[in-house]
Amino acid sequence: MDHDRLPAVSFVSPNQPLTRARVIALPSKKKLAPKLRDWDAQGAISRALEKDPSFTGAYKQVLTLAHPSQDKIARIVLFGSSKNPKPLAIEQLGGRLARTFLWPAEKKETDEQNSAKAGMKKTDTAKTGPVVGIDLRGVTQNNPFAAHLAFGILLGLYRFDRYRTTPAKNLPPSKIILRVDRPAVAQKAFDRLRAVALGVYHARDLVSEPSNILYPDSFARRISQLSKLGLKVEVLDEKRLKKEGFGALLAVGQGSARPPRLVVMQWKGGGKKPPVAFVGKGVTFDTGGISIKPSANMWLMRFDMGGAAAVVGAMEALARRKAKANVVGVVALAENMPSGKAMLPGDIITSLAGKTIETLNTDAEGRLILADALHYTITRFSPSYTIDLATLTGAMIVALADVRAGLFANDSGLEKRLREAGEATGDRLWPFPMDAEYHDMVKGTRGDLRNIAPGHGAGSIVGATFLAAFVGMTKWAHLDIAGMCEADKDKDLTPKGATGFGVRLLDRLIA
Repeated sequence: MDHDRLPAVSFVSPNQPLTRARVIALPSKKKLAPKLRDWDAQGAISRALEKDPSFTGAYKQVLTLAHPSQDKIARIVLFGSSKNPKPLAIEQLGGRLARTFLWPAEKKETDEQNSAKAGMKKTDTAKTGPVVGIDLRGVTQNNPFAAHLAFGILLGLYRFDRYRTTPAKNLPPSKIILRVDRPAVAQKAFDRLRAVALGVYHARDLVSEPSNILYPDSFARRISQLSKLGLKVEVLDEKRLKKEGFGALLAVGQGSARPPRLVVMQWKGGGKKPPVAFVGKGVTFDTGGISIKPSANMWLMRFDMGGAAAVVGAMEALARRKAKANVVGVVALAENMPSGKAMLPGDIITSLAGKTIETLNTDAEGRLILADALHYTITRFSPSYTIDLATLTGAMIVALADVRAGLFANDSGLEKRLREAGEATGDRLWPFPMDAEYHDMVKGTRGDLRNIAPGHGAGSIVGATFLAAFVGMTKWAHLDIAGMCEADKDKDLTPKGATGFGVRLLDRLIA
């Protein structure tokens, strides 16, 4: 859990100076708030606003002034706001601002040079990122604004460069200082959001890792480290899985030299109430097995554990913020490989639930490992409701692209709550049907079920209805997040690469 790269965030009162800090002013209709006009003593901001007609102060517009005057401020960033923006909009603004904070590392200077510059400290140089000051005096009395802005900045600053041998040219801030009217209130709101940011970072890290580094056993060992946060972590190895009868999970992993694992995480912060359960698909690499995928873009199949990553990140966030809830997170981990030992198309396997499954396509493996994980979770913990997350079908990308994840639920109340949580956090969902006709499509001829349907239609719905056979009467929702785990371009809160989709959604649902 390499989280020390998050910049330190602090909130200070209006009378605290932002010495040597980069300043961010908040204009409204191209006018500075009265409390911010002291930054414009030399008229640099006013002149810049007059000269740039494209910057109107509209919400989320950003204007950077590098070395705007002869004072000690290196640059000023102006951004537009609006009255009473929703938290998600504030976070998106913060994410957009984050890209303006990735500046070249400052050159190392001598102590004499350093001391000659008022307000500069030795720690501000020598390959450290900038110290960014954000001045929100008088802009808003809504101090959660400052907390959500800082949260968005953290999400927007993420990058995965663990394996780069050349240092980045632009460094993220080492410290972010926000000057607000009521710093204690802002700090309290941010502390909870920082816990969620750490969970998102962890999920993004997991999805970004190459499959030679992250495989079932190493993934399980990483999860075990979360016990330091108060989570109870239990790892079921291959021997235990065989003993208990995880036939579907074992069948998916039997072609690999790296055997599968099932990991259980428990957070007990809600007294004697029944837990909520999250279940994640964790195929650490998916070749398709004997039904092998085309080689083009197969490298992306390292992210076929995005559902498991979301569950791990959410459990970390809940533990860090000490959520007053009982939550169980279960992830099924396997590597789907072709070999002389691999599951074959047409094999009939027996799941943990005792149902037999015709494996007509070994590339429809995610539903197999989830079948065992769902049955295990529901029978062991009797959760009040269960949600599984999985990069289950390419058909979902065809349906919704990278805009929303698919939502399948057997309970209208749970469906509504998930949709509301998605809209609030930006992890947006869209509901799909699971009519009886779709269930008929997964009925087997030589076994109880088959893992694909005849024909090529409704692939995502067929996958969801297959899973429904393993949840019984439990309130349940399935999230097909296939299009949401990896972004091919920068967005406000998700830089190009792993997104951590689902962490904020699940945290919000519990909150």
